[in-house]
Amino acid sequence: MTTVKIAAVQAAYILMDQKACLEKAAELLRQAAAAGAGIVVFPEAFIPGTPIWIDSRPIWDGDDDWYALLVEQAVTVPGPITDALAAAAGETGTYLVIGVNEREPHGTTIYNTTLYFGPDGTLLGKHRKLMPTGSERTVWGMGDGSTLPVIDTPYGRLSGLICWENYMPLARFYLYSQGVDIWTAPTLAQGDGWLAAMRHIAHEGRCYVIGVNPCVHIDQIPADFPHRDRVWRAEQEWVEPGNSIIIDPTGKILAGPARHEETILYADIDLAAVHAARRYFDPVGHYHRPDIFQLTVDTSPRPPVIKA
Repeated sequence: MTTVKIAAVQAAYILMDQKACLEKAAELLRQAAAAGAGIVVFPEAFIPGTPIWIDSRPIWDGDDDWYALLVEQAVTVPGPITDALAAAAGETGTYLVIGVNEREPHGTTIYNTTLYFGPDGTLLGKHRKLMPTGSERTVWGMGDGSTLPVIDTPYGRLSGLICWENYMPLARFYLYSQGVDIWTAPTLAQGDGWLAAMRHIAHEGRCYVIGVNPCVHIDQIPADFPHRDRVWRAEQEWVEPGNSIIIDPTGKILAGPARHEETILYADIDLAAVHAARRYFDPVGHYHRPDIFQLTVDTSPRPPVIKA
């Protein structure tokens, strides 16, 4: 079988509440699976939500309590949260792609990570964002080339990048070279410019693209959140307005864009359409000139810095 229904889950996280985010993700996964989805994609950093104070407060201006909460609520991989997510994927028989704030079991540096789970209830891979954007660098560390997985599925090869990583030409080309057919782009990016980039990647890579955002209204910041009156500017009604979209390998929009609502976008995809689109343009095949252009990628883990 080369056809499958895919789902982009545009939902609100429960800010810095790991357990509540997990429970909501599991329920939405069941809902998408009940609608027939075989691949379900959640937004960037969905568990336990975006550290929104980085865009509403001056850097390091009294964010100690918030950062401590982020460390406390972050996900270890593997760990209890990944076990629960794997079980949910197995229960629903779906491929699950979801963004988390990750940390090492005994570390306090946070990574913006995408996790991939299989319908057999296993963790198939993880990707740490290579380069946090702007103020994100005050809370998220940098990933390395060891976490650039491409997942084999019966419907095509599944991979992707996080948010503005999708603007990195060499990162895109590397994944194209690994034969990605279904491209996931969990993101916080807003506006029509982002949608144009998603259409470009679909057209350039001749792949399906699933761009998926959270959607959070200011009223959805928990009432008991520490220093709630300071964590977000009251005049900005939408913390995350959404911007989710699904695109086919020719750049045609199949679903969305969705904004200002929690919703699940669906589309039926067919691997044959990927193959047909590459008849005209294959960025790493007949339309590539390896005699002129070469890319070297270091896929080894970055070693820790240790001083004697």
